[in-house]
Amino acid sequence: MAMAQASPQAAGAALGAFTPRPMKLSILTAALQELTPRARRDADPDLAIEEWLEFAREIGAPNIELSAALHPSESDVPAAALLDPVANTLDLRAPFSAARAARVRRAMETSRVGLSDLAYFDNMLAADESARRRKHALMLRVFDAAVLLGTDAVTGFVGRNPQIGMDANLGMFEEVFVPLLREARARGLTFRVEQCPMPGWNATDSWHNNIAYAPGPWIALHRICERHGVGDQFRIHYDPSHAILMGQDSRSVFQYLRDTGYDFLIGGFHVKGQVIDARGISAWGYGGQTIERGDRDGDRLRTDPAAQQNAWKKQTVFSEHELPGTARHDPLAYLQNRSVDWLDHQLAARELLRIEPQRTFLVVEHEYPKARIQDRSRLAPILSASLAFTRAIDEAAAAMYALQHEVLPAQGIAVQGFGRESYRS
Repeated sequence: MAMAQASPQAAGAALGAFTPRPMKLSILTAALQELTPRARRDADPDLAIEEWLEFAREIGAPNIELSAALHPSESDVPAAALLDPVANTLDLRAPFSAARAARVRRAMETSRVGLSDLAYFDNMLAADESARRRKHALMLRVFDAAVLLGTDAVTGFVGRNPQIGMDANLGMFEEVFVPLLREARARGLTFRVEQCPMPGWNATDSWHNNIAYAPGPWIALHRICERHGVGDQFRIHYDPSHAILMGQDSRSVFQYLRDTGYDFLIGGFHVKGQVIDARGISAWGYGGQTIERGDRDGDRLRTDPAAQQNAWKKQTVFSEHELPGTARHDPLAYLQNRSVDWLDHQLAARELLRIEPQRTFLVVEHEYPKARIQDRSRLAPILSASLAFTRAIDEAAAAMYALQHEVLPAQGIAVQGFGRESYRS
């Protein structure tokens, strides 16, 4: 009697089918802050979103991370004092409404560009109570806009009160940030914290001005959140440039999260690199420039906002942001953790974190100073190339992961070599 033959699909599944799972690509709209001239967008706020969606289609971005910020007329930090100017592509001087959301949704359908999340990067632990109240009010409007636009996540900072110590900031987080997370929970949202230490955010000598800067603090903050029933609302939007800035490597960061049982904390990724200048490290070390920066006269803060930007020499004296693909391929720099090894970054995320790659957003963030061009025609090919690089490197990682962790093991075939190792010193 003839045996029934298994279908090719069933046979493939039994042997371990090749099923790569790429991440979902997006781009932060702060990549081009003034795509729509201020005079036009102030009069018609949602025009900026419509035109950014069309620009995203042009450059090949399937999704955008929509940037919100205090309007320049309301901000407590002058633009001249910022290292990387923010963008209020999402203008929330007036609350977002169902009618505005319908208009944006129509533009998304027309452009066929989706929305990964909303982003508002500001200091939620600001020392000045009136400024903090204004920032929190805007964050709540961002939450409401996220609900109306159908996204489930908002990305931002925790921040720091620079007038008090780090342990006291944990107490302040519990007092003033946890209520924001309760508001996120009420709306079905997750708040994803980017881990930039923000060394030049103020003209003090403090390096860590965003207390959620590394796995140790993330875990301490998450434990506070768990005590208040908002642990599911607190997640990390990981950016490898900040790990490089602090002398870390992503594989070891992810391994530490796995070792401690917190490999669920990272919920999304910014794709931005950092290139370390060996001469700057030789002069100042990873603490950056501490004296004679030009942001202070003796112990007094200089009032000129352009002078205040010199506080960022804590960072820029030894490092420079990379737009993915703009830094040369440099194996030695990867091994020294002085530039992001993008392929290993994407492999390590799949190997060590509790993520579903196909549901995880990979958001290109453009802060490479030499290419911060406010000219659509010049910037478009730069961003197109970076998006293409990011897509290709992630697809390569997805293929390698599927082959090495699914296809070969299903057939009992060994994987070759060792790869990068965590905690290597």
